[in-house]
Parts: sequence; structure tokens; C-alpha cells
Amino acid sequence: MHSLFLVFGAGLLAGAMNALAGGGSFVSLPALIAAGVPPVQANSSSTVALFPGGVASAWAYRDGLGPVGSVTMRSLLVATLIGGFAGAILLLRTSSAAFSIVLPWLLLIASLALAFGQRVGDALRARFRIRGSAVLAIQFALGVYGGYFGGAVGIMMIAMWGLLDTRDIKSLNAPRTLLVSAANAVAVLTFVIAKAVHWPETLAMLVAAVIGGYGGAQVGRRASPGIVRACTLVLTFCMTLAFFVRTYAPALPGR
Repeated sequence: MHSLFLVFGAGLLAGAMNALAGGGSFVSLPALIAAGVPPVQANSSSTVALFPGGVASAWAYRDGLGPVGSVTMRSLLVATLIGGFAGAILLLRTSSAAFSIVLPWLLLIASLALAFGQRVGDALRARFRIRGSAVLAIQFALGVYGGYFGGAVGIMMIAMWGLLDTRDIKSLNAPRTLLVSAANAVAVLTFVIAKAVHWPETLAMLVAAVIGGYGGAQVGRRASPGIVRACTLVLTFCMTLAFFVRTYAPALPGR
């Protein structure tokens, strides 16, 4: 019962974070691990729990869907679905011990993407352009990352698309939400079929994330974007540091 309260509270916060600035998995994944779910199953369960909120966002943005530069949405969707499936299978074939070692680095990558992804994308867009075929290859790779872990993958997509499309960044939110949801959808289906989901904790977190997402959207209308972003980055980097300490400190000399 204590673990269900823990994951429900984490789901509320994760749902609110995703509605405000992203990074909800930085809360949901550690909470599931703390509740006793093995790391690989915690990651798959977190993906399932946060999936409905992403679908709701994709539906809300449906009117803004369209091609990204010269690349059709259908092509991007196919590349993402194949990559997401490959990433999910890769996760299921990763042992909990190996995933525990990789996890802090995945969190660090996601933290850096949250912090600097837009700036890096803007800087690259001012200097480079890439072809549609390269976009599909990178989109496949991002799909793999999305199915395997997925932290801040939406920001990575927008940064990459900026090298192809000259549209305003905000106009890319519609394809971003759809394709992130697509990678998560195929991963969720794979995890469910493989029975890699801890359902009591997942369902409690799922319900809480929906509630938190609605509440976060209401808060987002009133809160300062700068404050929301600062709080999100502080939380994500603190969680990343905690996982580095948890994973590597016991191996230090004298420990």
C-alpha cells in the first residue's frame, strides 16, 4: 500500500511536469524503482503509465499536423514506429544490472537535451541544412531511443527538424507530439505483450498522471514559464546526480 501511494504521488507530479515543460519520466521511473520494481520493468511500466497523457496531447495538436520540410508525415511515422519497436525489444533484452549502469547516462543525456536542446538546435539551424533521407535515418535512431528510454526525445526531434524546416519551432509541436506518442505506442504494445509491466503500480501511476496532467495544464496558464523551466531543470539534474551516486559511489575506493 505504501508503494502505491508513492507511485500515485509520483504520477501526479510526472503528469503535471509533462503538461508544463516535460521531464515527467525523471519522477515516474525513480518512483517505480523505489517501489521495488526492477529497473527494466520500471522503465517499461513508466512508459505505459505516462502514455495516455501523451496521446491526449497529440489529439489536442491534431490540426497542426503536416510534413516536416520535404519529408512526409507518413514517412516520419513509419521510421518512428520501426525505431520504437526496435528500441523496446532492445530494452527487453537488456538485463536489469546493465540497465542500471546505463540509466544515469541516459538521464544525463535527457537532462542536457532539456537544458540546451533548443539552443543547440537554433545554433545548428543557422549554419547547417540536411536532406530528407538523413532526417529519416535520424528519426529512426530517435525512435529507437524513444522506445528504449525516451527522455526529452521530443526536444531532440525538434532540434533535428530545425536543420530541415525553416518553420517556427512552435509549429513543429504537432508532429513532435504525434511521433513521440507513436514511438511510445509501439513500445507500450511490445511491453504489454512481453508481460514486462507491473500493473498495480502502473495503473495507480496512470490515473494519477492523467489527473496531474490536467492540473499541470491549469497551472501552466498562470505560472511563469521561466520559473517552471527552472524548477524542472533543477529536479532533473538533481535526479540525474542521485542516480550517478547510487550507481557508482559504492564502487569507489574505500566504499
